Amino acid sequence: MVEYRVDELARVAGTTVGNVRVYQDRELLPPPERRGRVALYSDAHLARLRVILGLLKRGYTFAQIREMLTTWQSGRDLEDLLGLEQVLASPWSDEPTERVALADLLAEFRDHAVDDEAIARLVRLGVFTHDGPAHVLVRSPRLLHAGRELLAAGVPLPTLLEIAEQVRWQTDQLAAMFLRMVDEHVVPGRDTGWTPSTDDLPALTEQARTLRPLAQSTVTAFLAKSMSRALSDWFAERFGPLSQQHYPEQR
Repeated sequence: MVEYRVDELARVAGTTVGNVRVYQDRELLPPPERRGRVALYSDAHLARLRVILGLLKRGYTFAQIREMLTTWQSGRDLEDLLGLEQVLASPWSDEPTERVALADLLAEFRDHAVDDEAIARLVRLGVFTHDGPAHVLVRSPRLLHAGRELLAAGVPLPTLLEIAEQVRWQTDQLAAMFLRMVDEHVVPGRDTGWTPSTDDLPALTEQARTLRPLAQSTVTAFLAKSMSRALSDWFAERFGPLSQQHYPEQR
């Protein structure tokens, strides 16, 4: 189970530490687990926080949200709500996280001028999160591996980070496009003030769960086709007739 300090929880959820504390004071968010002087939050807190933020964006007051959460928190209603929360909060990847000493990471990439600013950009990209002053949690070992390979191939770190940020922005746009499609065609006819009833929760949970593989497979398939076309064009431009022996036209 992933654990978060309050600043990490706020960053992952896209809010502020002050807001997290306000939601706790208003009894919308359960208190964290205390280990000595350290307060630790779980994925369940992250899921609940995202539900709260979503309802606030729709214009609900703290009192209305507290009433809805209280109503939901009884018997099977709570199970349904937690099921939806879990789908919303769980990562869209089966990658295991890895805990790495920050000093080891800096030593590994010492030839590439990895500094505090580079680490901060990687945190914003979701590759790492801080785990205390001396360690980081690698949230995406695949992205870290890809970065290692590209650096080894000669791509400068500033260029790599810039491209990663562009890809992140573009994938955010793709995600928003998929959700607009869902909003317009899967759950149509709902005004902006609508919130699901307990009877709606199981169907919404299943729709959210189904969306994941469909969105991922669609993007992966189109990216594969685009890379095939782009590689063929690049090879033809750089190496001329030789390319036809290796990359017949693919459209």
